[in-house]
Amino acid sequence: MKTLTKESLKMIKSQLLAGVAILLLVACQTEKKVESQVEQSQKVRLIYDTDANNELDDQFALMYLLVNGGVFDLEGVTVNATRNGGNIDEHYEEAKRILQLGQRHGKIPLLKGADGNFETIREKVGTADFDGKDGVDFIIDHANRNHEEELILLAVGKLTNVALALEKDPGISEKMRVVWLGSNYPKPGEYNQDNDTVSMNYVLNTKVPFEMVTVRYGEPSGTDAVRVTQEDINTTMPGKGPKIEDPIVGRHGGEFHTFGDYAVNLFEHIDYHGDPPSRALFDMVAAAILKNPDWGESRSISAPILIDNQWVERPENSRKILLWENFDRDAVIEDFYQSLEHYELVTTK
Repeated sequence: MKTLTKESLKMIKSQLLAGVAILLLVACQTEKKVESQVEQSQKVRLIYDTDANNELDDQFALMYLLVNGGVFDLEGVTVNATRNGGNIDEHYEEAKRILQLGQRHGKIPLLKGADGNFETIREKVGTADFDGKDGVDFIIDHANRNHEEELILLAVGKLTNVALALEKDPGISEKMRVVWLGSNYPKPGEYNQDNDTVSMNYVLNTKVPFEMVTVRYGEPSGTDAVRVTQEDINTTMPGKGPKIEDPIVGRHGGEFHTFGDYAVNLFEHIDYHGDPPSRALFDMVAAAILKNPDWGESRSISAPILIDNQWVERPENSRKILLWENFDRDAVIEDFYQSLEHYELVTTK
């Protein structure tokens, strides 16, 4: 019988330890893979609240949601009317065009919300037919549904529909999260904010989890910095996205079978700003950070309040909100293009 030397025993021990290490590494990688698969299976459940006919970023955001079916569970689209883009019917029709281009019209619910503002409507929310009733009741109904995933209300226009829903049923503040594209905080002004400042202050004073995705005109820290030129769109977008058999008629006329071609048309009928002349895709950024939070930076602050169009800090306020800023422009834009190129349409239940 051969006697093992100290060197042989040492080598065997080393080999055993290496084997154990490999087994632990494989187990760890398998566990991470399973965790990753679980995370991917948990889709972002949301309602998209939009003033769709205002300019063109609303349309980009909606199409981004529609072609990311592996990420988003889009339960419905509600519209509101801001001062540009006409009345509620025109915002409804533009949202309908995008749903048609995304092959989801008739499959994803589309409802009219408020034409007016929160202050003039709030006392009527108990009536049978108040302004915005269909959209508001839809939000309330889906917030109250028993679901394993939280409901995110992605609002990219004024906050009128959101505030009306919270006014009519305050209990939904504990059943959903509001992510809002708006404000130049800490500076005053901004289109969505100015269209209904009362509704914004109302939501800030509720208990609903609230995230503010900043705009910040002309600054690199807001969604205004996520910009594309007309040349970018003309080069990249033609023919992109799902193709429909019966074309839509665009809001500026013309017939379109794909969102990519319609996007080119939208960019032909818009004003440009900056150097080089370009347009920001504000609303799409708010959708993108729901897909990948690493494409922006967030921090918790005490909820401020807007008084006489100036932000007033309330450091003693126990109510916290999340502030989003400093977005990864290249990652967001590239993912939008890739999502159109390799689209997976949202499914309906």
